[in-house]
Amino acid sequence: MKNILVTGGAGFIGSHTAVELIAAGYNAVIVDNLSNSKESALTGIKEISGATPSFYNLDYSNDEKLKEIILKESVDGVIHFAAFKAVGESTETPLKYYANNVAGFVGLLSTLEKLGIPIVFSSSCTVYGEPDSLPVNEQAPIKPAESPYGTTKQMDETILRDATKASKKLKSIALRYFNPVGAHPSGLIGELPLGRPSNLFPVVTQAIAGVGKELTVFGTDYDTPDGSCVRDYIHVVDLAKAHIKALEYLNGQQQGFYDVFNIGSGKGNTVLEVIKAFEETTGKKVPHILGARRDGDIVATYANCSKANELLGWKTEKTLTDSCRDAWNWQTKITPAL
Repeated sequence: MKNILVTGGAGFIGSHTAVELIAAGYNAVIVDNLSNSKESALTGIKEISGATPSFYNLDYSNDEKLKEIILKESVDGVIHFAAFKAVGESTETPLKYYANNVAGFVGLLSTLEKLGIPIVFSSSCTVYGEPDSLPVNEQAPIKPAESPYGTTKQMDETILRDATKASKKLKSIALRYFNPVGAHPSGLIGELPLGRPSNLFPVVTQAIAGVGKELTVFGTDYDTPDGSCVRDYIHVVDLAKAHIKALEYLNGQQQGFYDVFNIGSGKGNTVLEVIKAFEETTGKKVPHILGARRDGDIVATYANCSKANELLGWKTEKTLTDSCRDAWNWQTKITPAL
């Protein structure tokens, strides 16, 4: 594989993956409708990598146009990021999520099946729901999702598995991400939520920078080390590199191959621990208040990544401190007055 199509490639994870693709000798072809990203990410990719990826401002669900691009660019493989991902929004507008994340995905798979192009799919640890035991491995039961967003990931994994196993042309891998955080160490690309952020790290950095509201810690009475929720925070550069390993592994498999891998740090940190890490890293206080539990929140989850370590030859290299430092560096770049 040489030419890799990255749907949603101007987004947070997509842009970092494009950088790592180029560093590994691939050509990145980016398709993004910029509904939750900005074209400035392409400038960052170019400045970091020294290469200019092909870019198409297009909704990935436009099957005919996408097929034209795939043929024009001689695409050998696809990494699929183009999905809506806000849990809260998905409960308010579920049809929007099912239309884009599921119906659009079926159209994409149909095209790839006809052309015999392999795919690495961006899934999520939300497929596990509230885990029975920690750390979570890939054999953990798939429970009812806590949100329509989580349901779309479960549905897409099922669709991908069934389509791949029935096809004589497809092969695929689903990567179940835990919580991607941080930014590129250069500060040239990072997480840029449009509107009010919902993920913890940009909420924290905006609160420190004074461009966002103070952070609310939802729940301090859980059965965790300090009463706040536990999550597995993985640096986005480590996550991006996992896609390269997945592509390489997939390249050596036969048609009809499908598998899933957890991609996380393998460690759990509480919300209050993250706040402390930011304060120690930046030397600044994180404005926050302690609030009541929030409906739908999972108490604790973190990954067992031994399968990815062993089969993909991938492991994390960066720490929570690295993630805090790089996220803050990115925030200072986009808030120049700091």
